[in-house]
Amino acid sequence: MRDYLLLLPILFIFHDMEEIIGIEWFYSRNKWLFDRYPKITKTYKGLTHMGFSAAVYEEFIPFFGVSLLAYYFPCQVLFALWYGIFLALTGHFVIHIGQALAIRKYIPCIITSLICLPVNILILIKSAAFIEWNALAITLVISGILLMIVNFKVAHSVMHYVNKRIAGAAKKDSRTKKVQ
Repeated sequence: MRDYLLLLPILFIFHDMEEIIGIEWFYSRNKWLFDRYPKITKTYKGLTHMGFSAAVYEEFIPFFGVSLLAYYFPCQVLFALWYGIFLALTGHFVIHIGQALAIRKYIPCIITSLICLPVNILILIKSAAFIEWNALAITLVISGILLMIVNFKVAHSVMHYVNKRIAGAAKKDSRTKKVQ
């Protein structure tokens, strides 16, 4: 099991680098998405590179933290929690693939999602053999998934906060330039 634990943050970083590099570019060139999918894309209106990067960094903390804890303090509790978080990341890849299929267009996350999905499934299958499946393990797996859903919301809050701060600083800067 220890052989797989640190793959979680590595796969996350690999995937999110594609997103960080391309997300601002993608939305600036595909504004039609905001009209066609308003509920989904309102999250990304006013997106800045720094805001998105801050959200990714915040998301990275539980991926790395739980993986490190499970690596250095191996126990069934941490293995099951890690499994749930890894399962959430795998679901994240499936969602991205669904998004690309829905809009029939490349989105900056699809390449790494397609690469990572089979790897993740293999790791999940192999890791499942190391977990003693009982009610506690299932509860912890579900808790790991829920933790990542909540963390995803927190990450978006961080992104919005940073985006607003940047927008506010830009407005202040433009007012200062007009006065001079």
